[in-house]
Amino acid sequence: KRLANAANKGRFQPGHGQPGAVLTSDSKDTVLPILMIACDRVTVNRALDKLLEYRPSAAKFPIIVSQDCGHAATAEVIQNYVKSHNITHIKQPDLSNIALPAPKKKWLGYYKIARHYKWALDQIFITFNFPAVIIVEDDLDISPDFFEYFAATYPLLKQDPDLWCVSAWNDNGKGGMVSAEAALLYRSDFFPGLGWMIERKLYVEELQQRWPDTFWDDWMRHPDQRKGRQCIRPEICRTSTFGKKGVSKGLYFEKHLKFIKLNTDFVPFTKMDLSYLLKENYDPMFKKQVYSAPVLTGEQVKTGARPEEKVVRVEYTGKDSFKRLAKMLGIMDDFKAGVPRAAYRGVVSFMVKDRRIYLAPPPTWSGYNTAWS
Repeated sequence: KRLANAANKGRFQPGHGQPGAVLTSDSKDTVLPILMIACDRVTVNRALDKLLEYRPSAAKFPIIVSQDCGHAATAEVIQNYVKSHNITHIKQPDLSNIALPAPKKKWLGYYKIARHYKWALDQIFITFNFPAVIIVEDDLDISPDFFEYFAATYPLLKQDPDLWCVSAWNDNGKGGMVSAEAALLYRSDFFPGLGWMIERKLYVEELQQRWPDTFWDDWMRHPDQRKGRQCIRPEICRTSTFGKKGVSKGLYFEKHLKFIKLNTDFVPFTKMDLSYLLKENYDPMFKKQVYSAPVLTGEQVKTGARPEEKVVRVEYTGKDSFKRLAKMLGIMDDFKAGVPRAAYRGVVSFMVKDRRIYLAPPPTWSGYNTAWS
């Protein structure tokens, strides 16, 4: 009841923007709950401590931990925070096993995760009736401006019909591959996850009834769900993961995740004009920046040729071309539903040796090829 009252009190009211604000949506009083997905990590205390350390308002950002697995030791840790900080602890009631044919049994963990996400989102949007949610997992550290970032981008999510999420994550956000400009934000066709925000309307009207049995994040990336919409993502990640143990057996962590750079500076996003991220403003600027940049080969970038050029374009012409160049330059080389990680209009932006690189298709690019997966 307490959470439902908070959700209703915080409903979005248009027309009350701060003086000088370009965006028409006001999120000052909107309640944006943090939904933490938990299972059997007793180190959930580390994630909760960071949230509580940086949270500017308990009223605006209530914390709800949804626990699966029925793990008693983890539940005890969470309950300590219920008592000390008045967070909310909810428990996924269906702990039954999921019958799977032999070839799929190795994916059982992913089936249970999808089931838990569905139940937890139902609680947030149906039971508690919140207007939006920021979703994290129990193995994430956050940046000092994590809450500031989501508070400032929520009006964008409300206003731009071509946006469907905001994410704290950059898949290519390794140290040395991002600039020092912590305020840089982008549109991305790729759903990043790992600290993300969506609205109730999207879940209730589109996602809830079709939620998948497994691999929910890849399902979100499919064109049937994305429908040509984008997410906002940062240059420098606002989350990083310490969760080496998990259903992926730590392989992805050792190869990639442990190298992700977490932002350490506080950027006052709510005091900044973010209207450049609206599609009508962003697209012309983005295309001009990318396609006015001089073209270098991947080999020239690797060897540091033409150092006077601080922004360059490297052109790929197909799937194999992209994968070769991505591996050469050190970025993620895989596709989901034909979309490269962090890409917008086929373009992936990153840094190599303090130079901005746009790995880009030809200017005649007309859309993603879902066979590139």
